[in-house]
Amino acid sequence: MTGPAPEPHRPVGLASLVRERSIIICSGSGGAGKTTTSAAVALAGAREGRRSCVVTIDPARRLADALGIGELENSPRRIEGDWPGELFALMLDAKGTFDELVERYSESPEQAGRILSNRLYRNLTSALSGTQEYMAAEKLYELHESGDFDLVVVDTPPTRNALDFLDAPGRLTRFLENRVFRLLLMPGRASLKALSVASQALLRTISRVAGSEIVEDSVAFFRAFEGMEQGFRDRANRVEQLLADPGTAFVLVAAPRRDSIGEAHYFSARLAEANMPVAGLILNRVHPDFTAGELGPGIVGGSEAEAAPLPEGEAEAARLLAQLQENLRNLEQMVDQERGYLAQLEDGIEGAIVEIPYLRDDVHDLDGLSLVAEYILGQVASGRA
Repeated sequence: MTGPAPEPHRPVGLASLVRERSIIICSGSGGAGKTTTSAAVALAGAREGRRSCVVTIDPARRLADALGIGELENSPRRIEGDWPGELFALMLDAKGTFDELVERYSESPEQAGRILSNRLYRNLTSALSGTQEYMAAEKLYELHESGDFDLVVVDTPPTRNALDFLDAPGRLTRFLENRVFRLLLMPGRASLKALSVASQALLRTISRVAGSEIVEDSVAFFRAFEGMEQGFRDRANRVEQLLADPGTAFVLVAAPRRDSIGEAHYFSARLAEANMPVAGLILNRVHPDFTAGELGPGIVGGSEAEAAPLPEGEAEAARLLAQLQENLRNLEQMVDQERGYLAQLEDGIEGAIVEIPYLRDDVHDLDGLSLVAEYILGQVASGRA
């Protein structure tokens, strides 16, 4: 549509990632269409004959409706469709996933029961910052290790929280290695004796301000956790290794807006620092060049936007023509502005770049997802065509 043709070394579409990688992690700013795009990437995998599963953190029903099902749960649900592979989807339940981990690493049902009923644990799983991101990483690991899927696609939280997703395994490991945590796991009153005078004074202050129940719940929680920390630590290390595995690809999803491009820049830089380069870039809802020729299926514009010749000398016709010309100039300015934003990001990406144009209709069903999947696979000329 607009802009120069892609450089020869750039692959067309993300077909190679969809066919060859075992994990694709989609990240980007809020409002960029990341959840829908993640589902379309998983659908692209099914179209390529793979058994794929998308994990979404978005509780909205819109994705479930688009997939043609009533609701999504914390376990994979098969989506029926006419493709050679298989497609599954689930919506992350952070607390449910945490509960499953506790049950897995507890030495007995009684130990699991003590933890699950502990008030501190219930607060941690519902309010602690980063819990959702860590559980998303855990669910990814669980699905990958099950061997049930060729491709797992993860819809991460918005960019800043996506960084918590990457750091979550290491953060848990650091927590489990914390001196105070280890002391609180000591049997009897030995842990309190080992704490410094300052630490004991802090506990007494917390008791006076927040109530002794909070301190008691905390100590009870850590005591109930005794014997499980190594399992959690080993698991966190394996999740961290999986994120850095060559079979894992990070794909940025961005909209042609200044804030979205800025977030994508930030995340790309952080990935580079962690030696996890961006493998692909999906530019979503890109406005087409209305002065170009064929715009592709489902896109606003094309021949439908071309004004028919107007009779000369008619005042009303002249007024309408002037309005159309003004609208076209405004659209051209908007496209030029978007191109400027996109160029800033594209220059720093070595992987494939896919443009999904602004479609005529919102994606609300499998037909819409299939169209987006075609753009992702490079089967439809992208915004660069």
